[in-house]
Amino acid sequence: MKFLIKLILFIGIISISQTVNAQFLDRIARKTQQKIEREAENRTQRKIDKEIDKAFDEAEDEIDGKNKKDEKPNSTSDKNEENSETSDNSNDQQVVENENTTPTLVWNKYDFIPGDTVIFEDGPSNDEENGEFPSRWDLHKGNIEIGEFGGEKVIMFLSNQSYMVPYLKNSNEDYIPDVFTIEFDVWFSKGSSTANRLWVYLGDQKNNRTDAARRSLVVMPHSLEFGESEKDYPGTENIGWTHENEGAWKHISIAYTKGKYKAYFNDTRLINIPHLDVNPTGITIEAGNDNMYLKNIRIAKGGVKYYDRVLSEGKIIVNGIKFDVNKATLKPESMGPINKIYKLMVKNPDLNFSVEGHTDSDGSDQTNMTLSKKRAKTVMNQLIEMGIDASRLKSTGFGENKPIDNNTTSEGKANNRRVEFVKF
Repeated sequence: MKFLIKLILFIGIISISQTVNAQFLDRIARKTQQKIEREAENRTQRKIDKEIDKAFDEAEDEIDGKNKKDEKPNSTSDKNEENSETSDNSNDQQVVENENTTPTLVWNKYDFIPGDTVIFEDGPSNDEENGEFPSRWDLHKGNIEIGEFGGEKVIMFLSNQSYMVPYLKNSNEDYIPDVFTIEFDVWFSKGSSTANRLWVYLGDQKNNRTDAARRSLVVMPHSLEFGESEKDYPGTENIGWTHENEGAWKHISIAYTKGKYKAYFNDTRLINIPHLDVNPTGITIEAGNDNMYLKNIRIAKGGVKYYDRVLSEGKIIVNGIKFDVNKATLKPESMGPINKIYKLMVKNPDLNFSVEGHTDSDGSDQTNMTLSKKRAKTVMNQLIEMGIDASRLKSTGFGENKPIDNNTTSEGKANNRRVEFVKF
């Protein structure tokens, strides 16, 4: 009897368990089905949203493309444009080199225009010997030598407070013209900007100590200053004393036009002083830290505006369009003159140019001829890429055959390495 009761209870438990399991499984099945349906609905909605976004993106791209075609790459005002013939300035900006396409340049708003005539140029030359003092400079005090860094000859400041001035015959006089530009590349090593500082004084501290020799542009890893304070020169901007995390080259450009003083850090103008109360008479460069390097130093005399040159001479001679050594790859700072030519052609739709390349006499005739043609074509293609109609441009090169200066000095060679825009 007891066995029978136990058997009946066991069968009942199994029956209840099966019923519960069936209900549980049914509930799971229903929830799974609901989840599948919701996920299907969500995926469908996401797909629809994606298609809508794609349609809007395509519409915006089409509108942006139309706007960019008419947009000028230089956003400065007309007033700044009038003075930008001698005003300018690598965070480091990059040139993307590709043998089969036009280089992509990111300094599209860079408006620095170098002076027309180079009066001092120092690469330094590959002929300079490591460990020697730079031959184009005079030492005021400190320790400075020629060295090699990254496969290039550079000027190395080996001790704190090292000063140098350009070695010129007229260094005892005011050798800086009323309109001039200065450019150089400076390497800031990894570390604090309180130590990584470079001073560019507007006078010769060794040979001609004037009031200008005490005024300086202060260059830091990520900022510029001029004068003692913002109060003295409201146009001065300090964008923050920060560390240089990796070590990098910075391109610095200075433009002075009869009292107007501008300075650029890479592709950005950080200083704009309308009335400088000193007259620059020379140049002194001081490093505030050891292991600081300089290269590509150039002082040039300013000249006539581009449009006036076209009217009077029928062409524009530009030595501020720069290329990598023995290549047709544009350097970022070349965008200053190119942006100016672009704006000139946009404002004057009947103006057409033959872009003509020229080199110095270094290298063989054939190599220079080929190089000059490639460089001219690169500049022409850059203008076309910016929106100038191809029918308004053509290009050619003359190598070293049409020098405008001697090829025996660094300055003469710099003037011969040029691009001319000849009206046709």
